[in-house]
Amino acid sequence: MPTRKMWNYTIDMKKKFVLRKEKVYLLSRKGKGEAHEFIDEQLRKENIKLSKLPQIAPVFFVKKKNSKK
Repeated sequence: MPTRKMWNYTIDMKKKFVLRKEKVYLLSRKGKGEAHEFIDEQLRKENIKLSKLPQIAPVFFVKKKNSKK
């Protein structure tokens, strides 16, 4: 079992919570690879953990100020 950290918490859903379906945007291969790389790194560092909820979290890609791409 991983050690508890001071920021561990749970989000309790309201009993009347209704799952919403939102529009899904497909990622390019590069974008998908970058998203997986970021998520894998954050899981490894234990900054995030896998969720059991059926919903997903949005991922935003923002160019760096000094990026030539």
